[in-house]
Amino acid sequence: MLVPSSDLQAMIEAAQAAGAGLQRHFGQLAELAIRSKSGPADLVSIADEEAERTCRALLAKAQPAYGFLGEEGGAFGGSDDAQTWIVDPLDGTTNFLFACPLWGVNIALAREGEVVAGVTYLPAVDEMYVAEQGKGAWLNGQRIRVSQRGALIDAVLACGIPFAGKPDHPLFAREMALLSAQVAGIRRTGACAVDMAWVAAGRWDAYWERALNVWDMAPGVILVKEAGGVATSATGSVLDLHGQNVCVSNGAVHAALIETLNAALENPAA
Repeated sequence: MLVPSSDLQAMIEAAQAAGAGLQRHFGQLAELAIRSKSGPADLVSIADEEAERTCRALLAKAQPAYGFLGEEGGAFGGSDDAQTWIVDPLDGTTNFLFACPLWGVNIALAREGEVVAGVTYLPAVDEMYVAEQGKGAWLNGQRIRVSQRGALIDAVLACGIPFAGKPDHPLFAREMALLSAQVAGIRRTGACAVDMAWVAAGRWDAYWERALNVWDMAPGVILVKEAGGVATSATGSVLDLHGQNVCVSNGAVHAALIETLNAALENPAA
C-alpha cells in the first residue's frame, strides 16, 4: 500500500479539488464561457483558470516556499528555488469542450529539475494516478505496471497528432507510414495526460508526441518510470522536460520504436 508523503498528499487533494470544479463545468458546457487563447484549435475556458487557481492555492498552503509553474498563469518563484510545483489544470481542453470525458488534471513536483512525484487525475472516468520516487505507480490505490509485450507487431501505441497551428505535419505523416504496418494499432485520446497514464497502466505499450510543454508530460514521466517503463526524448536521448517532445514505453519496444521515429525524422522521402 502506498503511504504518500505530505507533498504527494497535497498534490492529490489539489487535483481532487480542481477536478471537482471542472466536473461542475463539464456538466454545464452550454453555459461555459469560452475564449480563444492562440487560435481556434487551442481553446481555453474559465474552467482551466479556476482549476489552476485552486491548485495553486492548495499547494501554496501546503508548501508556501515552493515555486509554481502553471500553464495558464506562468511561473512564480519561491524562497525554496530547488522545488517547483508544475501544473496543467486541464489537459485535454478540446476534449473537455466537446464533451469527451478524456481530460484530466496534471500536477508534478520537480526537485532540482527532476520530477519526484506526479499526479494525473481523470475525474470524468474516476481514475487517480499517483507516483512518488521509489514508491511505485498507483491507480485508485492499486499498484500498476507497464505491459510486458516485447515486439512492435504485438504493440498498441499512442501518439500526439499535430493539429492546426502545430508544426511537423509532414513528419507525422512519415511516422504513420512507417509505423502503421509494424504495429497492432495506433491510438490518440486527445490528452497527453491520459496517454502517458495509460502507458503506466499497461493499456498502451508506448506513446510519443512532439510540440509538448513541461506541464503536459511531467507527471506522466514519473508514472511511467515508477511503473517499470522508460522515458526519453522522441529521438531516444536523455529526456529534457523542457525539450518539447517525449517518448515513453514499457521499455521492451522502446528501441524499435525510436529507430522508426528516427528513420522518419532523418529521411523526408520515407
